[in-house]
Amino acid sequence: MKLLSFIADGRASFGAIKDNGVVDLGARMAPCTTLRQLLESGRVAEAAMLVASTAPDHPLDAICFAPVIPDPGKIICVGLNYRDHVAETGRTVTEKPALFVRFPCSQVGHLQPIVKPEVSDDFDYEGELALVIGKGGRHIPASRALEHIAGYACYNEGSIRDWQRHTSQFLSGKTFAQSGSFGPWLVTADEIPDPSKLTLQTRLNGTVVQDTTTDLLITAVPELIAYIATICPLVPGDVIVTGTPGGVGAKRRPPLWMRPGDTVEVEISGIGILRNKVVAEAA
Repeated sequence: MKLLSFIADGRASFGAIKDNGVVDLGARMAPCTTLRQLLESGRVAEAAMLVASTAPDHPLDAICFAPVIPDPGKIICVGLNYRDHVAETGRTVTEKPALFVRFPCSQVGHLQPIVKPEVSDDFDYEGELALVIGKGGRHIPASRALEHIAGYACYNEGSIRDWQRHTSQFLSGKTFAQSGSFGPWLVTADEIPDPSKLTLQTRLNGTVVQDTTTDLLITAVPELIAYIATICPLVPGDVIVTGTPGGVGAKRRPPLWMRPGDTVEVEISGIGILRNKVVAEAA
């Protein structure tokens, strides 16, 4: 099942893809009004049965895609989690994953514009696999970690590289308003039983700039969940963005930055294509 958050007729809701349309679950599954609330309620199986027996309410081209989880409690990102990206940065592989956070205001949905900030021209793409927690927990063993995943989505972790380099901490370059994207939808975990068997490709204006397979993650998805859940409890709707492969614009010669007017796409097998135009920040 493909679950999404969207806006239609001026109302924010959540639903599921069916027959090139959207079944509005937010209108039918009170008191749940957001996808995060659906995950918190544990009613995903009920939603699937409802979708099977319900005609779509909106055609896809009539909705505005929102980030898959517009209101996550946590967005935890993993840095330097592919060896080719570690190599191109000149760093060394660390024993434990490098973590940082993004804020909800830093992400937009599928087909919505991502914003190059006025203060920088060093706007870089980072195609990544994102996972959403469906069942909370703390001290989750890696052997049980996949049981805690609601599903998977594409993520473009847009990065403002000169601001990222201001200090040794990544946050300042990683969470500019509307600089990243999350979508197009959440593919439920029953359709992706093994997240290590996916292909990921990022394209800028149709040219492939990143191409990898998720079995090349240094810290795999189960171990990431186990590590993060040791630090803090994970709750339904939390998002973990698993890291970007080599090929980022900052390490090309000359650098390849995203510019207003560009189109950037992140495609992951079994999930779909996340597509966004780049625009300049409004004055």
